[in-house]
Amino acid sequence: MAVMITMLVTYVSDVFSQQDPMYTHYMFNTLAVNPAYAGSRGMLNVSGLFRTQWVGLNGAPTTQTAYVHSPFLEKKMGLGLTVVNDKIGPINQTMFFGDYSYTIQTTEKTKLAFGLKAGFNMLKVGLSDVNTNNATTADQAFQQDIKNKIAPNFGFGMYYYSDLWYVGVSTPKLIENKYANNAESDAAEKRHFFVIGGYVFNLNESVKFKPAVLGKFTDGAPVSIDLTTNFLFHEKFWLGAAYRFGDSFSFLIELQVTDQLRVGYSYDYNTSQLKKVNSGSHEIMLSYDFQFSRGKIISPRYF
Repeated sequence: MAVMITMLVTYVSDVFSQQDPMYTHYMFNTLAVNPAYAGSRGMLNVSGLFRTQWVGLNGAPTTQTAYVHSPFLEKKMGLGLTVVNDKIGPINQTMFFGDYSYTIQTTEKTKLAFGLKAGFNMLKVGLSDVNTNNATTADQAFQQDIKNKIAPNFGFGMYYYSDLWYVGVSTPKLIENKYANNAESDAAEKRHFFVIGGYVFNLNESVKFKPAVLGKFTDGAPVSIDLTTNFLFHEKFWLGAAYRFGDSFSFLIELQVTDQLRVGYSYDYNTSQLKKVNSGSHEIMLSYDFQFSRGKIISPRYF
C-alpha cells in the first residue's frame, strides 16, 4: 500500500496532465487519437482494446476502449464513435466522443482526410480517502473528491494515406478544462498533440515489414515516443516488437483469423523505476470489419 500512496503522490499531477490512456496497439487504434481516421478502412469496423497496466501494483491503470466507424456518401465522409473507460487508483474517467471525417482523393493512390472529434469526459475521483502520511502543500490535490465532473471537449485531425503508408497529426482535446473543486489545485486537462506514421515494405511474396511511430506532445510533460516494428507473414500473422522511450519494451502478436476478424495481444516490460513493483502490462485487441457486399476482400487493411 505504501508503494501505491507514493505512486499517487508522485504521479497525481502527471495523471491530470496526461489523461489520455496509452496503447501498445496504437497503429490499430488510430481513431482514439485522430478523428480523420473515421471511415478510412472502407467499411463498417467495430473494435475493442482491453489493457491492464503494471500488473501486481495496487491501483495500477486499467483501460477499456470500444469504437465503431464507417464511411458513407460514396466513402467521402466517415462517422465514428469512441468510448473509453480508464481507471488509475482513485481516478476514474469515462470518455464519449463522436468523430467525423471528410476525405479528398488527392491522387489515384492517395487520400487526405480532415477530421473533427467532439464529446465529453466524465471524471470521478475519490481522493479524500487517500492518506499521504506527510502533510505537505502538494497534498492539497488530495483534499476533495470529484464526483462525475462532466467536461465537454472537441479536437481536430488530419490523416494522409495510401494502401501502404500513412501519416497523421491531431489534437483530440483542445479545451483545457479545469477539474479541481478547490482554488489551490491546478488539476486540469492538458492539450495533447499526436503525430503518427507507418509504412508497409514488401520484402517478398509472403513477408511484409511495417515500422510505425507515435509521438505525443504535452506542455509540462515529457515527450512520449513509441517505435514499433511488425512483420506480416502470408497476410495472416503479425509478429512485432516496440519501444516506448523511457518506459517499456513490448512484444506484439496478431492473427488475421478471417478476412474480417483480427485479434491481437501485447506484453509490455517496464523499464522505469516502477519495474521493481510490477510484472508488466497486458493488452488484448479485437477488430471486425463488416462486409455487406458479396465477395472476398481484395485489398488487405494494414492499419
